[in-house]
Amino acid sequence: MKPLRIVFFGSPEISVTVLDAMEREGLKPSLIVTNPDRPQGRGLSLTPTPVKLWAEARSIDVLQPKSLQNNDEILLLTSQKWDLFVVVAYGLIMPKSLIDTPKHGTLNVHPSLLPKLRGASPIRTSILGNYVDTGVTIMLMDEKMDHGPILAQEKVSMTVPLRGSELDRALAEQGGTLLCKTIEKWIAGEIIPQEQNHNEATFCKKITKEEALLELNPHSLPVGKDAHDVLLKVYAYDKWPGAFFFHANKRIKIIEAEIVGDKLQINKVVPEGKKEIAFTDFLKHS
Repeated sequence: MKPLRIVFFGSPEISVTVLDAMEREGLKPSLIVTNPDRPQGRGLSLTPTPVKLWAEARSIDVLQPKSLQNNDEILLLTSQKWDLFVVVAYGLIMPKSLIDTPKHGTLNVHPSLLPKLRGASPIRTSILGNYVDTGVTIMLMDEKMDHGPILAQEKVSMTVPLRGSELDRALAEQGGTLLCKTIEKWIAGEIIPQEQNHNEATFCKKITKEEALLELNPHSLPVGKDAHDVLLKVYAYDKWPGAFFFHANKRIKIIEAEIVGDKLQINKVVPEGKKEIAFTDFLKHS
């Protein structure tokens, strides 16, 4: 297969995992499109996305439009001939005119078994819903959200709930491998796109910080189903936004928890304004 002119759209760490797989298989993009640098940290210094850092380390050109609807900002995309666009956790809405620009269309790596869990938070939603089966889908994008025909799909079975960051990594690795296999077959004309069964579609919304708030008494932790529901939230909101509760008007973030017997056991927390400590030490001073 001759070298392809690929444009990759993505921003967070999950996108970098897919890029690593593409690089290993000789499918390194010619151009990277990622979100603009954003203020982060206490000093609010402008911080590049993980994808931008990946591209700069390999001297790949980077485009950071604020919108894909502005023709001036995306001139580099529309004025040149491209073979393929690949989208992985990018975040901005792509107009149909842009989706249809490359010769072989625009592929999306989506971390769910479409048409299940279309939308912004399929990984976190699958943990919250205690899904036994999840997986990744390689989709040919159209103008509707996660609506396009399926080119490839692989299932992942979870015997126990995984933390959000763990499932991010697992599905990104699987998605990267599946994407590379799919690109070769798709370019060779060996795949017939399969329309999704839209009647079976389910949707998930963007996660907010407020959803990670737990109604919890640290001196009387839940048991049974209530304990399991809390644990799923701790796992789902791992890293961001982080499950938390309020005690004595202070925000307490849960870092590590498990079910022991039938009861929730919290192992590590971060009290507001302090460093991570053992939950037993927190209880001694609360």
